[in-house]
Amino acid sequence: MTAATSNRNIPELGAIRFENVTKTFGSVTALDDVSVSFAANKINVLLGLSGSGKSTMLRHINGLHKPSKGGVWTLGTPVHSAGAATLRGLRNDVGMIFQQFHLVESMSVLENVCTGKLGSLRGPRFGLWSYPRAVREAAMEQLARVGLADKAFQRAGTLSGGQQQRVAIARALIQRPTVLLADEPVASLDPLSSAGVIELLTRISREENLTVICSLHQVPIALEFADRIVGLNAGRVVLDRPAAGMTHDDVDGIYAPIPVDERTELAG
Repeated sequence: MTAATSNRNIPELGAIRFENVTKTFGSVTALDDVSVSFAANKINVLLGLSGSGKSTMLRHINGLHKPSKGGVWTLGTPVHSAGAATLRGLRNDVGMIFQQFHLVESMSVLENVCTGKLGSLRGPRFGLWSYPRAVREAAMEQLARVGLADKAFQRAGTLSGGQQQRVAIARALIQRPTVLLADEPVASLDPLSSAGVIELLTRISREENLTVICSLHQVPIALEFADRIVGLNAGRVVLDRPAAGMTHDDVDGIYAPIPVDERTELAG
């Protein structure tokens, strides 16, 4: 299977757009001339081996990384050239969920969710009751939505992995994001917890009309969860098609090694 070519079928009004993006870390090429667009209100899954570029791609969308070459636009913002103030504003519209949850285990569940609003509040916060009442009420609403309202005042570190990921989802949702990024959100969970988290993400994304971009390792979950699957191999897009009707055989090509002589040589 060959890599996708540059500038292919990129909708001008895509919610997120990569154009000829290359990202290098020293001598390592994490993304290799990637051009791809993500339409609004769809669930997109990135598949590929560890080190294929999935996490790097996600981190370009909210400006945690900037490309070495090329451009990235998120909700109309040119992330590749945006300054710190612009990126802070953009990140209020782009929620992110991580594999390791990134909760403060010693804080209550409710306060962890409230921290999702820090980007839109002025000044530091010292404890749950330093958040505005409206924020605390919104946090409770999101906890109810993920089925954890009864755990609001428990320390986050006392929860199971699946419950902690639900808290992380509630924390992202309190931002009222337009785009939701999920970086291996079920990689550290057991199969039952994984199914619950994916079901929750599916339901909420449909209710909120979110644009979801989620990196996964689990092919069966991807085939069931996604509207579209984008496969990455050695930093290249090697598969990009709707998930409907796809089979395991269709996905297998993502994991085939790319011969060294086919890799793009970096200038200089």
